[in-house]
Amino acid sequence: MRSHHAARGAGASLAASALFAVIFFIAGSLPGWGAEEIFGWRVILTLATLAVVLPFAAWGRAEIAALVSLVRRRPSTLLPGALAAAVVGVQLWLFLWAPLNGMALSVSFGYFLLPLTMVVAGRAFFGDRLSLLRKLAVAAAAAGVAHQAFSAGGLAWPTLVVCLTYPVYFVLRRKLGTDTLAAFSAELLAMLPLGVWFIVAGPHGVAGPGLFGAGPSGTAPHSGYLGAAAIGVLGALAMLFYLLASKWLPLSLFGLLSYVEPVLLVAVSLLLGEKLGWSALLTYGPILLALVFLAVDGRRSTRPLG
Repeated sequence: MRSHHAARGAGASLAASALFAVIFFIAGSLPGWGAEEIFGWRVILTLATLAVVLPFAAWGRAEIAALVSLVRRRPSTLLPGALAAAVVGVQLWLFLWAPLNGMALSVSFGYFLLPLTMVVAGRAFFGDRLSLLRKLAVAAAAAGVAHQAFSAGGLAWPTLVVCLTYPVYFVLRRKLGTDTLAAFSAELLAMLPLGVWFIVAGPHGVAGPGLFGAGPSGTAPHSGYLGAAAIGVLGALAMLFYLLASKWLPLSLFGLLSYVEPVLLVAVSLLLGEKLGWSALLTYGPILLALVFLAVDGRRSTRPLG
């Protein structure tokens, strides 16, 4: 039974990573659309998709009940919950903005660094012990970051936003005990007014020209709405697969498979026309070595005794 769950968990994790990469590619393939407008559609359609799933699944109803009970018992959790929603909202917007503005590689690099900054956050906020392999991982990552900062004159701001603010989000969720899909739905609900405003104020509106007919030139169907709709629905499915993987997989394997996503994001960045020179080996080589150290450390820390 355990191997069956591991197989399903591995499939769910890979599916989540692939879907996030598809969203990244679609967002970068919508010329004439702004990240804010796509963000609005993603919030609305992801929330709508989750609204269809959560109430009809026993585990979904349990998560909703637990979240409501938590807020009733501790109304003070609403303030840090709002901060978590703001952080993840910025991340969702950045994930759509970067491929539209030639910054996809910068965001991808941030996701490569995220596991390392999470190690530091775990040490700072939860007193996690740093094993020798984790110390080596941090040192290797620091070498890669130093090369990137030196060769590019500093780290790009999208890289810093991803690797420095996402740990804040995960620390808040861990502290609040709200690491669930229901909590993510509540965060989307908090973003809903902003998302609706972005759509209404955007150039395409709620049902602008080309939704069902020809594009702006009158020569071809306008696919932007289909792309925005796909991003919303796929975003919900990706989060669902991600959550299932976290439940079914041992922590070490879940962490190892999470490294598939930044690799796919780099591939998408190259498909969208961004370039990597040979000097990138001195940046990504140490980062990949650091991830190997973390993967080996994770397997050792969860190996059964005896």
